[in-house]
Amino acid sequence: MSSRLSLNQGTVRTATLAEALDACVEVGVESIGVWRDRVEPIGLDEAARRLSDSGLRLSSLCRAVFVTAPEGPERRAAIDENHRAIDETATLYAAAAAGSTAMLVMVAGPLAPGERDLAAARGRVRDAIGELESHARDAGVRLALEPLHPMFAADRSVVSTLGTALDLVEPFPKETVGVIVDTFHLWWDAQLAADIARAGREGRVASYQVSDWITPVPSDLMLARGMMGDGHIDFATITRSVAATGFDGDVEVEIFNQEIWDSPYVDVVRLMRERYDALIEPYLRSDES
Repeated sequence: MSSRLSLNQGTVRTATLAEALDACVEVGVESIGVWRDRVEPIGLDEAARRLSDSGLRLSSLCRAVFVTAPEGPERRAAIDENHRAIDETATLYAAAAAGSTAMLVMVAGPLAPGERDLAAARGRVRDAIGELESHARDAGVRLALEPLHPMFAADRSVVSTLGTALDLVEPFPKETVGVIVDTFHLWWDAQLAADIARAGREGRVASYQVSDWITPVPSDLMLARGMMGDGHIDFATITRSVAATGFDGDVEVEIFNQEIWDSPYVDVVRLMRERYDALIEPYLRSDES
């Protein structure tokens, strides 16, 4: 059990990279999704060394910067930063244990100030992927576009459904550009099962991320994520759909929740493992009856 479980560092948001790695090792979690802002304080080389020493796999690097700005200095700076993020992903991947994934998470970005044209903003996402894809391919990194809940369309991501994400990545090689299935962002969508099946047919499932949707919803919707089993999401059905695509990578638990952030890191990781073993892992098995 738990062999495919990965701690996304967002779940222990206040932990240093060293603290997150230590918590995984203590609890027996074998993989971690690293955040760039946890790498920055110690530097990339030191982060790579610590990841190597931990013996953990890398499941992702989070994240690329937003790419929806219109052409101009802001957009050029974002593209340049994402080239650096690709190189960081490759460096950490090279340091991590066998079975790791060289994947850079991409969150599209918001509407530009005063903008109303969602189609144009989404087009700029596609164009940005086009600028980054060849570098990612050469570096052995897969770009993974993550759709976010539609409540974030104006200020965080103009890509709200898995179907939209698949349309945007379609022009690019599946080996280099994929999509993320995140239960928190997608559980509400009546088209989700069909879109997951499409993602499987097209070879686009790059990552599966899990957390629950809790109510009452806090004033900051970003903090409405809960530990699996504490909310309303049908993990068995979604996980079966993802498993049916042939996805065999690590499953990241990514939770933004103040109460969880305020809890001891090892306790959070231990509970995460217990809930994963009960609510996720059984439905990933091909022999599940």
